[in-house]
Amino acid sequence: MSVFAIIVLMILLDRVTKTYQPRKMAALDRISLHVEPREFVIIVGPSGAGKSTLLKILTREEKPSSGKIIIGGIDYERLKDKNIPRLRRKIGVVFQDFKLLPNKSVFENVAFALEIAGYSNREIRYTVPKVLNIVGLKNKAKNYPRELSGGEMQRVAIARAVVRQPKILIADEPTGNLDPKHAWDVIKVLERINKFGTTVLLTTHNQEIVNRLKRRVVTIRDGKIVSDRANSGYNE
Repeated sequence: MSVFAIIVLMILLDRVTKTYQPRKMAALDRISLHVEPREFVIIVGPSGAGKSTLLKILTREEKPSSGKIIIGGIDYERLKDKNIPRLRRKIGVVFQDFKLLPNKSVFENVAFALEIAGYSNREIRYTVPKVLNIVGLKNKAKNYPRELSGGEMQRVAIARAVVRQPKILIADEPTGNLDPKHAWDVIKVLERINKFGTTVLLTTHNQEIVNRLKRRVVTIRDGKIVSDRANSGYNE
């Protein structure tokens, strides 16, 4: 059976440990986590808790030292390096710093993700406006990043991350550089994308966002999951 066998998409981590040499410090210590399709999960914890390592392992930027990982039916133990790009097409990632191309328009920034994946010009012209409409930026298609607010730039980054219709969207501190209004604009877009069926993992230090969203909250501290609660608030 292929490692890309079609089964119900979910995230499964079973006793995953990541140890960095030479100090043998465990950034993750026997983490077990199960995320169902279409869930919206918030991952919280103090700086250095292991959140970034967890995300890097999910996107296969890092390999675990031990444990089992299955993402969308893909068993990471059987995943060959040549198939990592196919894995990453299932996972969109949004960062705190927007990573937009300054000399490309909003349309071109989003289209670029399709161009490098080999989409035709016809497909691009059809798909990009629809995605920009979802993130509320259809009327900004010809603008350049320098002409946008921080919240608008982050929404362009989200559009670029989801334009290839990934099954999972990882949003790593997407509101960290934004004022409260623009932060909530971004969160609303993430909720809209989740309603379309995309599983969303959001990391944040913003306690107000966590408390108001009332979603499942997974708390990581010292490389371990210390709490996993539905509809809960959070206090660091």
